[in-house]
Amino acid sequence: MSGKLLLTNRTRRSAFWVLLVLSAIISGAGVVADSAATVIGAMVVAPLMTPILGTAFAAVLAIRHHIITSIAVLLGGVAVVVAIGYVLGLLIPTMIVADTNSQVAGRVSPGLIDLVAALATGFVGAFALVRSDVSDTLPGVAIAISLVPPLSVLGLTLESGAFGQAIGALLLFTTNVAAIIATATVVLLAYRVRPVAEAAGHPVGKLGVRTYAAIAGFVVLVSVPLGIGSYHVVLQERIVLAAQPAVQRWADDQARQIVALSFKQGILRVTAAGPSPAADVDSLRRALDDVGLGEVPARLSLVFGTSQQVPVTVD
Repeated sequence: MSGKLLLTNRTRRSAFWVLLVLSAIISGAGVVADSAATVIGAMVVAPLMTPILGTAFAAVLAIRHHIITSIAVLLGGVAVVVAIGYVLGLLIPTMIVADTNSQVAGRVSPGLIDLVAALATGFVGAFALVRSDVSDTLPGVAIAISLVPPLSVLGLTLESGAFGQAIGALLLFTTNVAAIIATATVVLLAYRVRPVAEAAGHPVGKLGVRTYAAIAGFVVLVSVPLGIGSYHVVLQERIVLAAQPAVQRWADDQARQIVALSFKQGILRVTAAGPSPAADVDSLRRALDDVGLGEVPARLSLVFGTSQQVPVTVD
């Protein structure tokens, strides 16, 4: 019996690492190619939900060595995915950053809404764990939560030298882990997993207040930077909305077309297309001042609306 159990455990461990490596490669390639479909495929394959739910399960049963084992597997998986993302970045001649890649941009600025989504996902994951009749929802849970892709983004942005974006990706992953463990713990306790385990003869430790405090503190800890990030996102949107009519009026007066308008890194960025390289920057500044954005730095980029065929040189 013990030999079969050992074989089963080895089989499960090998399957976990093989699937993790494959999902990391798929995810990294999907991010590099800026392909949402490929990244979604990596989410379905990724097995990182297992050690996260295992941590919650071990916490509910208060079995310390199982908690340590689950966290160790999780941290090992994190290291593997980040390393694969970093190596993929070395193979790509261009930098993979948020400015040029939508998959990166969507995972480096988490907000409180990401915490809400992760809390709900953790609830569903634990619910599917204790209810066999809803286990078919697990693929949907894997797609709903972003575990491997943020780690791929972390590795790629580290290789690109975009350390601020790497921290954002790590925060998103940490948020998801904290939320899943917290809600899974609540669900498992609500379904009386401890009495069921005791009745089945499984060892169950003493569940103390410190366990609840640690899990709640973990969630609160990640909520602070998420709240700050959400505030900055709202502030950026307000500045763009306030600037849009003024910038459009300026563009109409200059016979130009606004290509892009955004607020990034404390600077209002205006990209305009037109027939002439000359532009009245002072009038743009006055237009922004008139709508109350006098203290907002602005940068104008011009795209000339002309093109010319470049001949091929034949030796």
